[in-house]
Amino acid sequence: MSALSRALPAIKEIRLHLCQSGQASAGAREFLKAAYPSLKEANPNLPFLIREAQGTPARIFARFDRGVEKHAELDGLSKADVEKKVSALLG
Repeated sequence: MSALSRALPAIKEIRLHLCQSGQASAGAREFLKAAYPSLKEANPNLPFLIREAQGTPARIFARFDRGVEKHAELDGLSKADVEKKVSALLG
């Protein structure tokens, strides 16, 4: 979670897409509840967008300098696995 508590300066935006009630997004929702407060506290100016839509597969997108965007699939993962994927994406 160290990458989350101190986001790199090159990160311009983080977007999390998930389903608000689907079982496949449960790990992403748990991760969001646990990580969002500390992430925003450490990086108050970093836009962290949460997009909820019924049936949407869980994914996280990170936009970096010069418009480079990367994403990771989070659908069906546990909270711990989501944290690993997000750390790898941001690290």
